[in-house]
Amino acid sequence: MYLLQTSNIKLLVWTYGTIVVDLECSRPVALLKDRSAETLAEWLKAYPEIKIVSRDRALAYAKGIRQGAPDAIQVADRFHLLQNLAETLYQVFGTHHQALKAVDEAFSQASVTQTEGTVVVRVPRPSRKEEAQRLVEQRREAKLSIYQKVWDLHHSGWKAKAIARKLGIGVTSVFRYLRTSTFPEPQARRSLGRSILVPYHKYILQRWNEGCREALVLFQEIQQQGYTGSYDTVARYTRRIRQSQGLKPRQRYSKQILPKVVAPEKLCLTPRRAAWLVLRKQESLEPNDEQLIALLIAQHPDLAEAIELAQGFLRLVRTLSSEQLEEWLELAEHSHQTAFHRFAKSLREDYDAVKAGVTLSVNNGPVEGHINRLKMLKRQMYGRAKLDLLERRFLLAT
Repeated sequence: MYLLQTSNIKLLVWTYGTIVVDLECSRPVALLKDRSAETLAEWLKAYPEIKIVSRDRALAYAKGIRQGAPDAIQVADRFHLLQNLAETLYQVFGTHHQALKAVDEAFSQASVTQTEGTVVVRVPRPSRKEEAQRLVEQRREAKLSIYQKVWDLHHSGWKAKAIARKLGIGVTSVFRYLRTSTFPEPQARRSLGRSILVPYHKYILQRWNEGCREALVLFQEIQQQGYTGSYDTVARYTRRIRQSQGLKPRQRYSKQILPKVVAPEKLCLTPRRAAWLVLRKQESLEPNDEQLIALLIAQHPDLAEAIELAQGFLRLVRTLSSEQLEEWLELAEHSHQTAFHRFAKSLREDYDAVKAGVTLSVNNGPVEGHINRLKMLKRQMYGRAKLDLLERRFLLAT
């Protein structure tokens, strides 16, 4: 039995090719000049002994294998199946920005009780100033207006390129808006919460829990440790600490026993973070991760349905339970999630390969090392890395 794997490779800046690997002995056997169906089919016709071909989800590869090796079994790689699932989850979470924000806020503000009975509260995140919040709302309204116009023109029969020219936006933006039936909320900045004071939060909270609640004293202490920011930044942070403990702004002392304070563990729950959180293996989840997933499920019915569908697909892929595939496809097709409808449709169109992917143990894993080696050779041959020379070095060295 001859096992092959095909995968995309970037040969030059914007030129892609195909690497073909014999999975039985983990040996590359060919570098093809592009990733077209015709090129792959032509190569496969010279090797009629090939019985199984593992591939990614590219339609060109599926077509090329059907033409060049019609009797071979096509296997959809499990990693790429899970990658498609991740993108589907990302689209669902991307349309529920406010729900993610509410979950993140609830998690950050929730009190927890330690095993010894000590109550711990998390420091609240800084609130946006009114002017900044107003600008954010203005930008959101502008994007929402464009989103609505895109759909109005689409319903009127306009093509994507025509809509882009009419509204003065990119075609990619048009397709992104048309992929979702609800407005995709803007994501938070990646730099949110990365204050110059962040490296000193742990020390400030430690000293605060020890009883030092003077912002000026804390400011002087962290200055000796290398802090170069202003006193006002420290003062704003201590005001948030007081808020979490229920102290008044100028209240110096309190007779009541105050809870200990810890820093929030999650600064920003983005759609992509939420998607990969759901995709993690159960044994890799930490208690905080499980708490976040539970909050997501409880926050919105759409999120609960998407997480349930994602976890169901994960189980059948990781346990190679192909008999559950048809049942899962029916659930996804009858769900309320447009993104999962498209995902299920793509699986239907590639049904035989997907079923083989969740039945056979064949996968594309061994090829990744060869791709890394190929990239190393490309960099060594900078300026001389034409395909014929690159292929000789790559194949003969093996």
